[in-house]
Amino acid sequence: MPLIYGEGRDKALIRLRKEIEESLKNELPALPPTLSSKYEDLPPSPSSNIPFLRDPDYVDRRSLLDQIHGKLSVSTSRAALVGLGGVGKSQLAIEYTYRVRDKSRDTWIFWVHGNNSSRFEQRFRAIADQVKIPGRTNPKANIFKLVHDWLRDERKGKWVLILDNVDDADFLLTPQTTNRAAQEGGLSSGSAQPLFQYLLLSATGLVLITTRSRYTALKLVEEGNIITVEPMDKGQAMALCEKKLGIQSNKSDIAELVAALEFMPLAIVQAAAYIKERAPRCSVLQYLEEFRKNDKKKMSLLNHDGGHLRRDWEAKNSIIITWQISFDHILQTRRSAADLLSLMSFSDRQGIPEALVRNQRGMGDGHGSLGTNVANSEESDNDDSKSEVSVNDGFEDDVITLRNYSFISLSTDKTTFEMHALVQLATRKLLEGQGQLERWKQEYIANLCTTFPPGEYENWTKCQALFPHAKSALMQQPKGEKSLREWALLLYNAAWYAWQKGGISDAEKMSVGSMKVRKKQYGREHRDTLSSMAMVALAYKLRGRWEEAEELEVQVMETRKRVLGSEHPDTLTSMASLASTFWNQGRWKEAEELDVQVMETSSRVLGSEHPDTLTSMASLASTFWNQGRWKEAEELDVQVVETRKRVLGSEHPDTLTSMANLASTYRNQGRWKEAEELEVQVMETSSRVLGLEHPSTLTSMANLASTYRNQGRWKEAEELEVQVMETRKRVLGSEHPDTLTSMNNLAFTFKSQGLKENAISLMEKCLQLGKQVFGPQHPHMLSSLEVLNKWRMENMEIGL
Repeated sequence: MPLIYGEGRDKALIRLRKEIEESLKNELPALPPTLSSKYEDLPPSPSSNIPFLRDPDYVDRRSLLDQIHGKLSVSTSRAALVGLGGVGKSQLAIEYTYRVRDKSRDTWIFWVHGNNSSRFEQRFRAIADQVKIPGRTNPKANIFKLVHDWLRDERKGKWVLILDNVDDADFLLTPQTTNRAAQEGGLSSGSAQPLFQYLLLSATGLVLITTRSRYTALKLVEEGNIITVEPMDKGQAMALCEKKLGIQSNKSDIAELVAALEFMPLAIVQAAAYIKERAPRCSVLQYLEEFRKNDKKKMSLLNHDGGHLRRDWEAKNSIIITWQISFDHILQTRRSAADLLSLMSFSDRQGIPEALVRNQRGMGDGHGSLGTNVANSEESDNDDSKSEVSVNDGFEDDVITLRNYSFISLSTDKTTFEMHALVQLATRKLLEGQGQLERWKQEYIANLCTTFPPGEYENWTKCQALFPHAKSALMQQPKGEKSLREWALLLYNAAWYAWQKGGISDAEKMSVGSMKVRKKQYGREHRDTLSSMAMVALAYKLRGRWEEAEELEVQVMETRKRVLGSEHPDTLTSMASLASTFWNQGRWKEAEELDVQVMETSSRVLGSEHPDTLTSMASLASTFWNQGRWKEAEELDVQVVETRKRVLGSEHPDTLTSMANLASTYRNQGRWKEAEELEVQVMETSSRVLGLEHPSTLTSMANLASTYRNQGRWKEAEELEVQVMETRKRVLGSEHPDTLTSMNNLAFTFKSQGLKENAISLMEKCLQLGKQVFGPQHPHMLSSLEVLNKWRMENMEIGL
């Protein structure tokens, strides 16, 4: 065989072997054993020992593969893929190695399992066999050093090594002695250096690591070489699901399924396998319906172990079990982080505020965390020297631990946390298995009850941030008496906020939940029970359910009269609420009777200038106003305005409200100039004192627009009404009753200007939203439908 200049001995032998193979094929008998042995020890051609076949259903995640290629584009590079279990790290590594082999057949591919020292050694021995290192069969040989020396030898050519599933790097970084190695996995290296030292950088080699723990990755690679693997985007997730199903399915059903599974690749593969196994008796839609039934059904489906041929035999195909492995590791290393995860698992998945889970956690007893046998805690329970700073630092360390495992992440504003809903579900189910679910549910409710304020406007910002978590708590009724009382208080305050914001459905569910618990815990005559009943009545009134509201308000009023007395402030409040219900049904005489009674009693008991007395006078004025008794209404309104100015000041919100009421009385008498003057004053003061987006400011703007409209000043009215409508949409939401009122008003302004199409279009939208909120039989909806039909008929007649 002719020599090639500069070829080198090893490459020449490889070339010789190939030529011998060709010449001997089907021509010569088997070689003698001695020759065969020598022939077997010839340097082998570069090959791959990837233990998984390439996935024909692989969905390209180009940006991640580009990042891998980028990080490993320089020789001696080492990079790590970090992400939640089941997010597709190993699948990316598999695809990357196949692509490397596609481009470069002279590159070695080595796959090493990083689960533990025993499997690490096993794969090193496989590498030694793969590259046929002399002396590898010697029982006294240091297999790690043999492989290490081979990898360092640049003459052996290029190589890529995948170190898969290194979730705990301690066995790699702890020096291994012969005795210890024998105890911990049969290592026969006799070496006293860490195993990871045998993977030191080589000019011809690249190392790619997969791990669930960012903390582990930071021990093994530079921070700049860490690639975070997130769940798939919607398009990728749908493509994966469609490929794995292998059958035609409705795309909208698939989109809903992958969203329900939070775009997690392993969960999608599991679900597709489950559906495919049971087809045609199981479809995507049927799976979704089962999945959405309850948490128990979700867990059953997510525990299905199947569908994945490209995961290590020690790695489970169930995403729930996959995550529980990470939970176990956190339990063993940092119990307080597991406790924090337990608490967070009951909240809404997004916008978890620090105040909800920090400094209130009851973890001092050392019991009831995610596991019962905790071998190693990083904190000592006997350390009495901890300052408040160190406790706070402990919280930050817990957060870092959970972030390192991708169980939680920071929101974009860096002030709140987020979790995957499926991780929360898995955590709660693990707590249930440990008998600790109820304990942590009660802890969460106690924290939220303490944090959630009453629903007054001054608290709206805080309520808004906490409301999704209160909605989550609505579905998690506790068992203990103390916790039930906290739960009822939480729901009451949350219902109060929902009512103020026009969240009719939430207000009703929460107030009813609070009422039921308080009736059982305190009895029907307890003050808190009566407050919850009154809140349910308010929620019913938002829907126009006047009869049901009246029934509750009569019960509350009569009970308060009997228990507290007819002159107690709470009794007078319930009488005023009932008068309001009569008022909204047009039962003016009954409303007036109650209003007069409340006003006179309040004046006698509390004084003529007491805020409650003035409120009752304003209510009576409204009753007169609705009966067209303008002079009587005006007389009361003027009295309330003057008293509130004197007692509260001219800029107090209650004073501004009474001024607005007086302006309405002027407007309904056609006294436009006086009405406008007052309304401009109210609007300007309210804007300055309360802010441009305060509900009272928006009401004052709407009132001024009404005055303009009644004078035929359409453009000025339209300008204000558009501003009010858009602001209410943003602040209160599109379905809030006040927003719908402003849409209705603007539609009339359009109609008055001859903008018939605009008017009809806006009224249609208003009616559509109103039906969703109030129901189609609500009086407002019936009157709006009547108006809309009239406008449509007029439009048709004009067209004819």
